[in-house]
Amino acid sequence: METQKTGRPAPGRPPKQWYGELAGVAATALALGLGELVAAATGGPSAPLVAVGGVAVDAAPTPVKEFAVAVFYTYDKLALQAGIVLVLAVFAAFIGVLAMRRIWYGLAGVAVFGMIGVLASATRPSATWAYPLPTVAGALAAAGLLVLLRCTLPRRVAVSTQDLGDNTGPDTDVAAQGTNTPVQGTSSPSSDAGISVLDGAGRPPGRRRFLALAVGAIGAAAVAVPGGRRLWAQRVAAARAAVVLPPPSSPAPPLPAKVSVGVPGVEPFVTRTADFYRIDTALTVPQMEPKDWRLRIHGRVKRPLTLTYEQLLARPMVERYITLACVSNEVGGELVGNARWLGVPIKDLLDEVEPDDGADQVVSRSVDGYTAGTPTAALRDGRAALLAVGMNGEPLPVEHGFPVRMVVPGLYGYVSATKWLTELELSRFPDFSAYWVRRDYAALAPVKTQSRIDTPVAGKRLEPGLVMVAGVAWAQHRGVSAVEVRVDDGPWQQVRLAAVPSVDTWRQWSWPWQATPGKHRLQVRAIDNTGQVQTGQVHKPLPDGATGRHTIKVTVA
Repeated sequence: METQKTGRPAPGRPPKQWYGELAGVAATALALGLGELVAAATGGPSAPLVAVGGVAVDAAPTPVKEFAVAVFYTYDKLALQAGIVLVLAVFAAFIGVLAMRRIWYGLAGVAVFGMIGVLASATRPSATWAYPLPTVAGALAAAGLLVLLRCTLPRRVAVSTQDLGDNTGPDTDVAAQGTNTPVQGTSSPSSDAGISVLDGAGRPPGRRRFLALAVGAIGAAAVAVPGGRRLWAQRVAAARAAVVLPPPSSPAPPLPAKVSVGVPGVEPFVTRTADFYRIDTALTVPQMEPKDWRLRIHGRVKRPLTLTYEQLLARPMVERYITLACVSNEVGGELVGNARWLGVPIKDLLDEVEPDDGADQVVSRSVDGYTAGTPTAALRDGRAALLAVGMNGEPLPVEHGFPVRMVVPGLYGYVSATKWLTELELSRFPDFSAYWVRRDYAALAPVKTQSRIDTPVAGKRLEPGLVMVAGVAWAQHRGVSAVEVRVDDGPWQQVRLAAVPSVDTWRQWSWPWQATPGKHRLQVRAIDNTGQVQTGQVHKPLPDGATGRHTIKVTVA
């Protein structure tokens, strides 16, 4: 055997790489799971995955955000979380490999992971001292598990002559896997001088304990991550279920008898709450109990005001049907919906605080820090701009802004429909640019006149004869006065319009078409009450909403 200096063991063979990768993934999974539980136990502050994800959402360039919405639609948050988990898994595997070779390298990687999470959580809007706690607890747990897994890991180790007795020559190193004589009673230090392969009873620790710890940590995390979120969400759900909405002092007008065209396949006049689109910047749905909710109205006002949820519910309520539309909606898209909203008129609150003459912008802030800038004039011109507490006869769903959100007809949501609202600040457009304005969207964003063909579905094969073509059109706060359809490049045909309760909702339409064999192109356009005809010029949503005419192709045979 090759001899070395007395008392210095030969370096052990590094473990197989997959041991380290599994150890890193297990430690990181444990950190995320424990972080979720600590976040729930401390009142729902930012868990590590949510904190880092929130920073990623805010830092993503506008084209990336638009791409995510276009590709993943309303599942963009899920796709982002999956991407973050994938990146974390790769980073975790790298940390684990380092830890199996030099434990301090692995611990340094955990520290980097922890610092990223602490900085992300501490810099979130409305952050308190409790926000970094989930990340700190998770990082400590990850470090401890890495050390434990490394000590447990079976690996080839060199031992000095003092451990073996006098039967070998001085400074001879012996590999446990290469000798017939078992080495007993050796310790398992965490340094890289070597780790024993036999315990005091002469048994190898084996892979089973290592795998049991690693797989157990991953399994625990798989339960803890959704469990922590569910724990806090259940508290908020119970609080929401206990809310009793007051009756409106100004109920919504009765729906006209002919509010529907009666054609199967057309979007219902009132969108089911479960089907209502959701587009926002929150990686996970913010959870807030009504007892903790406060609305602060301040800034360029003479009389600042702070309201609790109970005080808001005690005010006169207005109920209206209002259609909301997302600026990211492509021509013919489904990011638009109509609901019956209950809330307090924003105009009444602004009248109380008495804004300065120059305060032309109301900056609304969400509990997660999102901001929107709404023209003050649009909130005081008599339209049904509401601090909404109810949707379709029930308290707001958590996904749609519970306890309180804004609803303003006639403006795209990114300048008017802040969910999980906690603050209104009277400001000026030159003084502050809201979230999406800083990302190249327009500061003023009135909804464009749009229309959509719901039936027949694009690409569908139809039989010759009578085919009902139908859909919806909207031009909130202006109203739709006419809708026209044409086949191929033929003349525009006037369609039948359904009735509407106000100019703030979309409008159903239908047209009987005598379909002839062949391939055809159907196109629709709307005209609003100002006489403006929906433009045929095609433009993407950035910076103030998509334009063009919805066109579909069908085959009649």
